Amino acid sequence: MHPLFHRLFVDFCTYFNGNQDYFECHEVLEEYWKEVAPGDKNHPLVGYVQLATGMYHWRRNNRNGAMKILEKALHNFSTNQTSPFFDFIHFNQLYNDCENSITLIKKGDEFTPFQIIIQNNELSALVHQKICELPTVPLNYLLHKHMLRDRSDILIARNKKLEERQLNKKNKKRPT
Repeated sequence: MHPLFHRLFVDFCTYFNGNQDYFECHEVLEEYWKEVAPGDKNHPLVGYVQLATGMYHWRRNNRNGAMKILEKALHNFSTNQTSPFFDFIHFNQLYNDCENSITLIKKGDEFTPFQIIIQNNELSALVHQKICELPTVPLNYLLHKHMLRDRSDILIARNKKLEERQLNKKNKKRPT
């Protein structure tokens, strides 16, 4: 199976091109990235994650954050353009749309979404079918999704790491 037909990449394209749920784009591709290249911050999937994150920030009017992360996505795309993760994507259009978004942000323009152009009929049909199945999501929810989700598992993991660090510090201070 080609890596762009992976269910999580299909979901990414569905959210990006469908209801523009960029937060969900980030979530599904981060999961995929952790499956195929955990820790490789230069992997093309990281560029897609950065793209979604930049669009999320721009829509929320965090222009500086959006510009910085979109510039990182652009760099990732340029260094990975021969990757199979761009095989069925209109790479030049994606690159240009990302560049254009950065230009619009610098000019102070309003958020302007774009579509990822899929150049494979089978993948395009699969994404289109899934887009038709997406529920309607209120813009307010999409704007503030990172604050509205259940974060209890994240907070538990964060507290556990903090406790481990404190225990390690305490153990280092003990005389042997």
